[in-house]
Amino acid sequence: MDYTAKLDEALQRLHDEGRYRTFIDIERKRGQFPHATWTKPDGSEQPVTVWCGNDYLGMGQHPSVLASMKEAVDATGAGSGGTRNISGTTVYHKRLEAEIADLHQKEAALVFSSAYIANDATLSTLPTLFPGLIIYSDSLNHASMIEGIRRNGGAKRIFRHNDLDHLRALLAADDPETPKLIAFESIYSMDGDFGPLKELCDLAEEFNALTYLDEVHAVGMYGPRGGGVAERDGLLDRIDIVNGTLGKAFGVFGGYIAASAKMCDAVRSYAPGFIFTTSIPPAVAAGAATSIAFLKGEGGVKLREEHQTQAKILKLRLKGLGLPITDNGSHIVPLIVGDPKHTKLMSDMMLEHYGIYVQPVNFPTVPRGTERLRFTPSPVHGPREMDALVHALDALWSHCALNRAEMAG
Repeated sequence: MDYTAKLDEALQRLHDEGRYRTFIDIERKRGQFPHATWTKPDGSEQPVTVWCGNDYLGMGQHPSVLASMKEAVDATGAGSGGTRNISGTTVYHKRLEAEIADLHQKEAALVFSSAYIANDATLSTLPTLFPGLIIYSDSLNHASMIEGIRRNGGAKRIFRHNDLDHLRALLAADDPETPKLIAFESIYSMDGDFGPLKELCDLAEEFNALTYLDEVHAVGMYGPRGGGVAERDGLLDRIDIVNGTLGKAFGVFGGYIAASAKMCDAVRSYAPGFIFTTSIPPAVAAGAATSIAFLKGEGGVKLREEHQTQAKILKLRLKGLGLPITDNGSHIVPLIVGDPKHTKLMSDMMLEHYGIYVQPVNFPTVPRGTERLRFTPSPVHGPREMDALVHALDALWSHCALNRAEMAG
């Protein structure tokens, strides 16, 4: 076996299909986001504007967050020193979990090194806690949810995306006495569409199932205090386990679940992904706690309003050019190109010629034929940045001779 040749073949397949992923060296500048510096392969630098970041509200640059992190570094040093069980539990971790529990109106919370690990570790552990558990999973759930469900060794049922009738049929076909859990998301990040949370909770109640909600693209950005779509819709008390991230709207790093005290205690005690992982650094926990506390208040309300306004403006302007965006009412703006090579070409040209950074999204992240550029406008993208983006897309769409819808107006 020529192992090197096999690696070459595998990588070449990605190049041939136009979906080889290139990492772009981007350095954010404190206080200047979404402006950043691109370091090219030849070592030269070019200013760019980031349009695909997940720091949705710019909290990664917020002075109070930075101050909290600096204070924690000065007080405790860099790392946590171990797993939560050994030496990695500090007052910063406890404060962060208290802020998260309060945000979601739960008894407790558990912080992981990422929302991916939180999903994987929790969903793979639940059948140990509830023998015979069947998990009913939306077909478009995050890869981390799919992986956790796959690894747990228990029974699973996949229902068509947001298809309540299909889910009902699957639930009705199983033994009423068997423990059940329905896993779904509030906002599906590739199309920006919402899950039917109330109806899913109704089905869970009818069939005596637990509810597991992934809110990673909604925490901080929806609801009166940033508790997500479940808070916005008055459903927090009907969600058994909430998964969230600290690395998007909260602008820092890490993930979590929020649930009852007993649920968190059981996951903490049984999940290898929690037990054997070094805890996040105290400085990161301090920054995240400060960010959550800020976004619960009036400052967060203002940022959320500005965020939604920017998303609406960008959608309106792109529709006016006849560009095929998907508008499902959320803050995410997918522009469907429909071909992996064209998508990569547009991304490269946006960066090289216009100083606009937006990564291509290709298969397997999205189905073939729906390849796209995915824009995430934020309160820190002003009129100048918006104008530059719209003009660049207009020019490149014509350059690539891509189809437009009938012009608005």
